Amino acid sequence: MMKGFFITGTDTEVGKTCITAGLTEAFTQAGLRVAPIKPLAAGQDLLDGQWVNEDVQRLHAAQTIGMTPEQVGPLQFRAACAPHIAAALEGRSIDRAPLLAAIRASADLGQMALVEGVGGFRVPLCEGWDTADLAVDLGLPVVLVVGLRLGCINHALLTAEAVRARGLKLIAWVANTVDADMPHLTDNLAALSASLDAPCWGHVPRLENPTPAAVAAHLNHALLLTQAASSSL
Repeated sequence: MMKGFFITGTDTEVGKTCITAGLTEAFTQAGLRVAPIKPLAAGQDLLDGQWVNEDVQRLHAAQTIGMTPEQVGPLQFRAACAPHIAAALEGRSIDRAPLLAAIRASADLGQMALVEGVGGFRVPLCEGWDTADLAVDLGLPVVLVVGLRLGCINHALLTAEAVRARGLKLIAWVANTVDADMPHLTDNLAALSASLDAPCWGHVPRLENPTPAAVAAHLNHALLLTQAASSSL
């Protein structure tokens, strides 16, 4: 049985990859062998003659267990759009069984897998299968990255409701500052804390250089390790 967490977000561009990299650093500092995995990554740039995805590169740089970029990002597409659209543009398909097998193979490389979703919680992947279904297939507790900007309370509560409706456990959430000038930030955090019914693993401010170590410095290491232990990790 896979051990670890599924990282989802209130929307796209809320910092899921930065938070996943920071969690990788935090758990690695605690002595765990962590396998960060981004099963689907859409959007590649040509760098030194090779097509690369920025998020996959960030997670690959954060891991310390010798994973290859392909093990971190098993399925990558060129166009920066919804994965099922990006796949169609390349004449490729997203197949459930092979992708799940690739995720599990990468997870087996470490003691803990941090599997990052794509976009929000319900993004179509192929007919009859979306990222919520992927989370159910993996059966991992869910960590919600809340992008702190106008509308975040509604997005967070709807996502939490969708997670629980699938029979999954929302084990924690992380606040990530998307809008550095967001008004009433403290009040929004208080409302989220009162409504999400899950502990907050940290509040990450807007960072000029969001390295894994810089993100990890704003996480509650004691709390996340305690919860990891209680999840038999």
